[in-house]
Amino acid sequence: MRKVLLVTEIFPPVHGGSGRWFWEIYRRFPVDRVEILTNEVSGGSDSDKDFPHPVHRLARMSASSWGVRSREELKYYYRLWKKLDALVCERNISQVHCGRVIPEGLPALINKFRRGVPYTCYVHGEDVEVARTSREITLLTRLVLRHAERIVANSENTGNILRKWWDIQDDRLIVMTPGVDVERFVPADSTRPIHWSGQKVILTVGRLQQRKGQDMMIQALPVMREAIPNVLYCVVGGGAEKARLRELAESHGVMDHVEFAGEMTDDQMLACYQGCDLFALPNRRVNNDDEGFGMVLLEAQSCGKPVLAGDAGGTRETLTERTGVIVDCTSPEPLAKAVIDLLRDEGRLKRMGLAGREHVTQRFSWKGLAEQALAR
Repeated sequence: MRKVLLVTEIFPPVHGGSGRWFWEIYRRFPVDRVEILTNEVSGGSDSDKDFPHPVHRLARMSASSWGVRSREELKYYYRLWKKLDALVCERNISQVHCGRVIPEGLPALINKFRRGVPYTCYVHGEDVEVARTSREITLLTRLVLRHAERIVANSENTGNILRKWWDIQDDRLIVMTPGVDVERFVPADSTRPIHWSGQKVILTVGRLQQRKGQDMMIQALPVMREAIPNVLYCVVGGGAEKARLRELAESHGVMDHVEFAGEMTDDQMLACYQGCDLFALPNRRVNNDDEGFGMVLLEAQSCGKPVLAGDAGGTRETLTERTGVIVDCTSPEPLAKAVIDLLRDEGRLKRMGLAGREHVTQRFSWKGLAEQALAR
């Protein structure tokens, strides 16, 4: 097995599905077979103590722009390439894995031209879709993909995007979904937060951004409240849409039925999963921005909870008709109806939760997925 350097901006303690995916997969690699290059963040050194492989952190690895036309952009890529190149030489790296095509893939491409070291790129769906909105980023993405040894798509939906828009053939394409820690995310009804007592709780976990659909759920709440007066919508996460979502809840007169919980620790978030009545990711496509997969849906099902997801992107690949429902979330009316139907049927919720737990333990445990990754 070749020694791998994973280059990724997103890595714990930073919250994010892709970062958790990388942590869980690569920590299961054999000793001396993997090292990580990631962003320097607060709490990073403490987090790295729990990871079994060397982690190298580079200050200011994140960038506000991924282009190459300005001096600042070129300086960013030069710094990242210099660090990557030094690690390749010093640590006997024989393959680079890139957390995204852009920006991480561009220094890996330069390194391949200079050192002959092959690289693999992870693709998450929304990244390559958003890339198509910029001619410059499209050209850079196409260049990096063309020279990649392997391309790992996080879902069949993402794989189809790569085939259709980026002309990626199956001989270089691997579909490997994220997974879930089925030993940590377990059912536990006794952990329900005290302030949720007597409430019918819908939970969404994720960045506050339009494609996640928190705004559509808020707009559906007035109809849901009429049918289910004790409904509560808990929104976990932070992001650019926070102020707009609060304004939306106020304008629709449902602030008393929305809990903006903000960022949480892993233990707090687990308690929310275990204590909610229904987990919802009402995602939709916004321009070219789409949900590539949806790890949070796996985490909820692992906790024995029924799930609802939008009819867009790769979220339908996380569930079955026995474990949840797919809904058109481009308007509030279908969403409200689906939630009301679910929350009124306790028996159905319980059956879905039991089926969801079985579903993820059989198909999406990190242990099984790591074995697949090592075999490839």
